[in-house]
Amino acid sequence: MAGHLIRRLNQISTHVFLRRTQEAGFDLTPVQFAALAAIRAQPGLDQAGIAAKIAFDRATIGGVVERLLKKGYVKRTISRHDRRAREIRLTSEGRSVYDQILPIAASLQAEILAGLDPDERREFLRLARKAMQSTATADGKIG
Repeated sequence: MAGHLIRRLNQISTHVFLRRTQEAGFDLTPVQFAALAAIRAQPGLDQAGIAAKIAFDRATIGGVVERLLKKGYVKRTISRHDRRAREIRLTSEGRSVYDQILPIAASLQAEILAGLDPDERREFLRLARKAMQSTATADGKIG
């Protein structure tokens, strides 16, 4: 079934990401990496904004941000525009870690889809995007 295959491919993808980043000396999950990417692309996002950008559960994004804070990769400050809001930005260490992991993440994409030739990879990605967009549109809630 499609759901089972998608879940298994996600498990494989997560395993490959963790193995390759740990081999390079980093302790970062794929979700933490995605959060760093979102913050890098749009400094000053709040937790809800990060969750929306990476299609992650708003209720659990706080734990992801807390772990990034403890690692020293991000800092949280009070917004100048809304004293109730907390903006999240990368620290210099966070930028450095992101910049070092980005090429690793890019290179492992071929490893995740190793059983496919380049044309099949492009077709797989096209179909996965189409399935994801149609599901998100039908559901109306999923990022």
